[in-house]
Amino acid sequence: MTLERGQLLTLYTNLVRARKLDETVVKGIAEGKTVSFFHSGQGEEAVGVGGCTFLRPDDYLYYQHRGHGGAHILSKGGSPKRFIAEHYGKATGSCGGLGAHHYVDPDLGMLGLAATIGSAFPISLGWGLAAKKNGAGQVVACFFGDGAAGRGTMHEAMNLAAVWKLPIVWVCHNNLYAQYMPIKDAYPREHIADLAAGYNMPGVVVDGQDVVAVHEAVQTAAARARAGDGPSLVECMTYRYRAHSEGVPDVSHYQPRPAEEIEAWKKRDPLVLMRDRLVEQELLTQEEAEKIGREAAAEMDEAERFALDSPMPERGVFEQALYAQ
Repeated sequence: MTLERGQLLTLYTNLVRARKLDETVVKGIAEGKTVSFFHSGQGEEAVGVGGCTFLRPDDYLYYQHRGHGGAHILSKGGSPKRFIAEHYGKATGSCGGLGAHHYVDPDLGMLGLAATIGSAFPISLGWGLAAKKNGAGQVVACFFGDGAAGRGTMHEAMNLAAVWKLPIVWVCHNNLYAQYMPIKDAYPREHIADLAAGYNMPGVVVDGQDVVAVHEAVQTAAARARAGDGPSLVECMTYRYRAHSEGVPDVSHYQPRPAEEIEAWKKRDPLVLMRDRLVEQELLTQEEAEKIGREAAAEMDEAERFALDSPMPERGVFEQALYAQ
């Protein structure tokens, strides 16, 4: 699967934008600009960017909660202004300031995120059935973490998706930890993708720090789904750089995560890997990379200013959002 220079630069640019977006929200929380709950996705951007940048606009996306889907949402055309405004509780957010990480944009196939871990699977199953009935070649990209793979809903949904040959690409962010639980203590297997054989569908493991590898795996699975051959499972080995969520200790079994483990993964930062690859192939200069970084920072600064200047939701909006009119 050969990518042109412009496509490769788009992937790199989206990686940088996603990191800057995440850093902006993290900084905003630290500075007291918002009390929003946030699960940083720094370190895992290649999964969302590689998986979503070249999806069709009408494909359905169930983004993962890590980074609150920032990498996925931006890569599929979502608005950083509406994303940050939502996290800052403003009326201009994608859900009017009521949803935090529940970003919605039906025109881009993003119908929101349910807060319960594991709910992604039956919801995506329904979208997959709708996509098949639509007959327009749409696919569903459902992203989830290794922790969610322990929920019974995953097995129920994957089984039925395989039986009905629904056009779903299941994409697992395996960052080795489910909140504070190491994956080695949660499953009797090394890889989530091994489960695919039980549902008679392809299962592949890819380097989740390599945005091109993720792109190729997801696009291969998407092409198979569009051809009517059913679902696939793509497992992306990745790592989160920060704690499970902002304001909590970065621990596992009440002990700090190993510093050498964190540093080893930071040496494989997805942004640096992609930048160095493009520079080595003479597709990008250091000056161009720095310009992309400056533009991404300016874009997120503008998005934050938009959020800070936006009004709060009007009184009574909670009742309007909760009850049908």
